[in-house]
Amino acid sequence: MSFSDALAVLLKEEGGFVNDPHDPGGMTNLGVTAKTWAEYTGRPATEAVMRGLTQVAVAPLYKSRYWDKVAGDQLGDGLGLMVFDFAVNAGPGRAAKMLQKIVSAIPDGQIGRGTLQAVQAYSMRKGIDALIEAYADARRDYYRALPTFWRFGKGWLARVKRVEDAALALLK
Repeated sequence: MSFSDALAVLLKEEGGFVNDPHDPGGMTNLGVTAKTWAEYTGRPATEAVMRGLTQVAVAPLYKSRYWDKVAGDQLGDGLGLMVFDFAVNAGPGRAAKMLQKIVSAIPDGQIGRGTLQAVQAYSMRKGIDALIEAYADARRDYYRALPTFWRFGKGWLARVKRVEDAALALLK
């Protein structure tokens, strides 16, 4: 799966502009928080700026800050999508550490040669589908432990299921 294909799945999940006072991320559009956009551009992210974001505008941010940080191109189609989606939702370091813990790699938050070798070894033993499923289960556990699960949990779990299904479908 290419970055652009993974981004299309992600943007479908992220949706458009929201400013839910219960969401710790605050004002968000296309999955990008105002804080992240301001850091990325070096300019204030006003409501007008956030409402005006486009898929074309946010794509480079997603590529450099999330896809590349989790080695999306090197993880393989389904797993790359799963880790990328979680990186956007919970941060690339957390997404990498979750993968590293599952495959028994050093959980340093950086997906490098050691992690990729551990992913390959795990996949050889149990199958890439089992790794995708284990990652999805770990994501569900992560969300259930969050204090905002009461408000957003149903949506988070549904998202994990949709992305897991899309990731597994890529293996066929």
